[in-house]
Amino acid sequence: MASGKLQAVVSEERNPRGIPKAPFIADVQEYAGGSDGDIEGPLKAFQDAMAKYRYMDDNLAQRRKGLEEKIPDYKKTLDMVEYLQERREGKGKASQADDIDDDLDNEDDDSSSKPIRTTFELNETLYAEAELEETDTVYLWLGANVMLSYKIPEAVALLKSKLEAAETSLQNTIEDLEFIREQLTIMEVNTARVYNWDVKRRRERREKEVRAGSSGTNAGDSG
Repeated sequence: MASGKLQAVVSEERNPRGIPKAPFIADVQEYAGGSDGDIEGPLKAFQDAMAKYRYMDDNLAQRRKGLEEKIPDYKKTLDMVEYLQERREGKGKASQADDIDDDLDNEDDDSSSKPIRTTFELNETLYAEAELEETDTVYLWLGANVMLSYKIPEAVALLKSKLEAAETSLQNTIEDLEFIREQLTIMEVNTARVYNWDVKRRRERREKEVRAGSSGTNAGDSG
């Protein structure tokens, strides 16, 4: 009965991502089913609930770690693609100016027309130098050993959407972790309250039995 009651409370109230809220047991005796109620059922239900919360906590902690690693990569990639886009846009504007102004000195040094000299990672501690020619296409890793080519504007839009989704997911994950740890604390408090209530109940029963035994002995002596 107690286990069913616990399940009903948990399933009714949830956080925005559907994680059930743990109930706080205000009246332990009522929850146990009366002064003679069995506490094994409630305690087992609490342990099962805590095991599920800990499982969710472990999964969310791993997700948080993965997102915290991905987000800087998204930002660096987006910065690079936006830099390439700015170079192309700057060069396009310069070409338009050449058409309008015939007196423009075509020999002027235009840094946007030079190849980009950069380094790329071969291994964790090994880099190589390379020159990047002008291009309107970039290649992005999508995971699972899949790489696709995108036009620069499409790549910028894709990276921005992925970055926004990852940041939102990270924020939700952090909130869920905090929520789960609050529920674990509530379940631990519930466990302690039920256990302490049972200890008190047993002590009161023993004291009652002792008093009853003493009363019986006194009555026998009087007879």
